Formats: sequence, C-alpha cells, structure tokens
Amino acid sequence: MSRAHKGEAMASAKKVKKGAASAAPDFDKRNYIILGVGVLLIILGFVFLAGGDITISPILLVLGYCIIIPLGILLPKGKDEGVPLDADKRNAVSS
Repeated sequence: MSRAHKGEAMASAKKVKKGAASAAPDFDKRNYIILGVGVLLIILGFVFLAGGDITISPILLVLGYCIIIPLGILLPKGKDEGVPLDADKRNAVSS
C-alpha cells in the first residue's frame, strides 16, 4: 500500500459520524457535587477502617462505591440548564 493510500485510510478512520455520541460524559454541577460527596464518603470510610472501626467503615464504603458514585455518573443532566443559543440571541435582539 502506498503512502497516499495509507494517509487516506487514516483520515477516513478518524472521521466521526455526524450523529454519533461523544465519549465524554455530559455532567453538570450537580453531578460533580454528588461525585464529590461519594469520594468524601469513601475517604471517610477508609479513615474509619484505619482507625479500627469495623462497623461504620463498611457502611460508608458501600454507600460511596455502590450508591453515591453510580448515582453521580448515571444521573442525567438537569433539563432546566442548557438554554439554546437561539433563545439568547432573540432576547438580546428584541431588548
């Protein structure tokens, strides 16, 4: 295969389909706060575990890993956020 054909193949492989979803998660401020709370619960669970408390530490770790972190990842972005740009332009022009 010549260099020109290799370059064309690489260029076509890098093209992304127009309707394809991006790999980046669509998080807003609420998602990051929930993830932060989950990380704090996990850290607190390990602190209690290091201190020898085998009652509260597993509870905090399970809450953090199995409930709070997945909730922060899977919770959809709020519907009230993300005003379309067209609406902003119309308001700016009419004012």
